[in-house]
Amino acid sequence: MKFDKIYLTGFMTSGKSTLGPILANVLGWNFFDLDDEIVKDKGKSVDLIFEENGEKYFRGLESQKLEELSILSGCVISLGGGTIASEENLTLIKNTGKIIYLKSSPEIVYKRIKNKLNRPLFKDLVLQNRPQNEFINRIQELMEKREIYYNQADITINTDSHNIGSTIDYIAHKIIKLLNEEN
Repeated sequence: MKFDKIYLTGFMTSGKSTLGPILANVLGWNFFDLDDEIVKDKGKSVDLIFEENGEKYFRGLESQKLEELSILSGCVISLGGGTIASEENLTLIKNTGKIIYLKSSPEIVYKRIKNKLNRPLFKDLVLQNRPQNEFINRIQELMEKREIYYNQADITINTDSHNIGSTIDYIAHKIIKLLNEEN
């Protein structure tokens, strides 16, 4: 392969953190989850960072950590769902590695997040026990804003399978095959 870094992007729950370690293992590379790295640095959950400091502050931390990780080689980096939705971050990502977009439909994302309190952009809907259509509408709005960035990926893989765990090894090998064909 002519590159030494893979970035996994996609909406929350699309499978980035699940696929990343497996893909890295198959390649013999290191794996980094951008959110986990921020949590390690700050000693606080992403949810708490959002709550205490707001999204803008978190996005700044995200860009800073992305810059630090982008100089490494031989690694797979799982990005946060919104990391790529910044021209500065997108340029850095495109210039330093290959981008894999893990694509999920709003309906599948809803099924994966509907009861989760650790998703800051949806926590209010969960706590207020809002109906499915409100979740779907918010998911679609965010996806539409980010789609222009996601669509600049080198490879797009649909991860809508209800049981992503059973297909994750297949997806990892498919990505490697597609990347090898690209070169």
